[in-house]
Amino acid sequence: MTDYPFGDRPESLPEDLQALSQSIDRAALARRGQSLNLLALLRLLEQQHRDICETLFRDALPDNRQHLYALLRDIEVSGGWPYIQRMKLQALLANVPDLDFDTLFPTTVPTIDEDRFPGEEK
Repeated sequence: MTDYPFGDRPESLPEDLQALSQSIDRAALARRGQSLNLLALLRLLEQQHRDICETLFRDALPDNRQHLYALLRDIEVSGGWPYIQRMKLQALLANVPDLDFDTLFPTTVPTIDEDRFPGEEK
C-alpha cells in the first residue's frame, strides 16, 4: 500500500491553504480503502479546480507584459501548470489479477464479413 500523504507539499503556503491541504488529507484518509468515496472526493476536487480555473483565475489573468512575465516565471520556477490527471484504464484495472486484457480489449478489428448481427447469414 502506498503511504499517504507523500509529504512533498510546499511549506511556504499561506496558513489558510495549509489548513485546506490538511483538511483534504483528513478527508482522503477517512475514506482509505473506499474506492467510491475516494472517487467522490476526487470528483469534488476536479470540479473545484475547474470552477476556479474558469472563473476566478480567468478573471485574474494578467493584463500587461510585466504581470504576464511574472505569472509565466512563477509557473516555470514553482512547478508548472496545475493539472488534475485522470487515471488510465489499464492502471485502474491493474489490481484485478484475473482479467485477460486480450479478451477484454481485442486488437483485431472485425472485417465487414464478420460485422453481422448474431444469427445473420452472409
